[in-house]
Amino acid sequence: MPPAGASVAPACRPFSLCGGRGARGRRCPGSAARVAGETIPVPSAHGQVRIGVAAAVFAFVTWGLLPVYWKAIAVVPPAEIMAHRIVWTMLFAAAVLGATRRFGEVAAALRSPRALATFIGAGLLLGANWFTFITAVNTGRVFQCSLGYYINPLVNVALGCLFLKERFRPWQLVAIALAAAGVAYLTACGGEFPSIALILALTFAFYSLVRKTACYEALPGLFLETAVLLAPALAYLAWVGAAPWAAPERAPAHVPALLAGTGIVTALPLLTFAFGARRIRLTTVGFIQYLTPTGMFLLGVLAYKEEFARHHRIAIVMIWTALVLYSLDAVRAARGGAAARDGAAA
Repeated sequence: MPPAGASVAPACRPFSLCGGRGARGRRCPGSAARVAGETIPVPSAHGQVRIGVAAAVFAFVTWGLLPVYWKAIAVVPPAEIMAHRIVWTMLFAAAVLGATRRFGEVAAALRSPRALATFIGAGLLLGANWFTFITAVNTGRVFQCSLGYYINPLVNVALGCLFLKERFRPWQLVAIALAAAGVAYLTACGGEFPSIALILALTFAFYSLVRKTACYEALPGLFLETAVLLAPALAYLAWVGAAPWAAPERAPAHVPALLAGTGIVTALPLLTFAFGARRIRLTTVGFIQYLTPTGMFLLGVLAYKEEFARHHRIAIVMIWTALVLYSLDAVRAARGGAAARDGAAA
């Protein structure tokens, strides 16, 4: 988030940047940035790219290491972690919105019935993704989480073609077929359908699709999506007798602080991703995004010693090969589009 972690593909962008415009219709910052409502100078174009890459790397590495955080509070049931995450993420987002005087964007969004429907749909999908991820991590299935986020870009392409009438390019079809074959092989030879991987990939891909149809920025969007889930989260915490600042009995002393910190580890990488994605090419983000599932893969196999048998190795190689084909095709398509625009300009 992955974790609402972010998966970026030419067919589907997870966080609508409104065609380069902010929620109030202004073009996204190029030579200036807004901080707490003030405009300040920013570095040159080359400096912007370096800053953007650094921000994107930070976001995707953070998402890739999130299993470490959830493992640290595994004493808390996944549903309770989820409820805390909703409460604290909304509070953190509200604090940042207040500090930067951006609650007007939230009010403007709420005046649109279509936007309200979008928040509800996106919030439910995000909640399903979060709960699945936390449960998977704390039941020893980090490797399956990595599979889910490896195949997510390919699912994005498929949904873009199905719902947005975007056309498959030939190599995209090959990549999707190869990844599907990898999942089928894992199911047939491993005796276990990778349900967690597919739930994570599908929920985040549909979340991305819903977000693409809207035009609101990352922070107001996160605030409103968690607001949709706030009432059920508070009701659950009341039912189990846990205040948002409390921890289960006999829990280690660090648990309350880490539960409160779920808001920061959720919102901070999202904000840095949104900041970085505006300053670098989409194809660059497309390559950097693989840091997230790679981090999960290394944690699951090397740190947590999860099963990694022969059928796992063959399946992951098939999926990696599919991603190489997909990424090379994306680069070729981006270069072709740039060349066509240059020719038209000439």
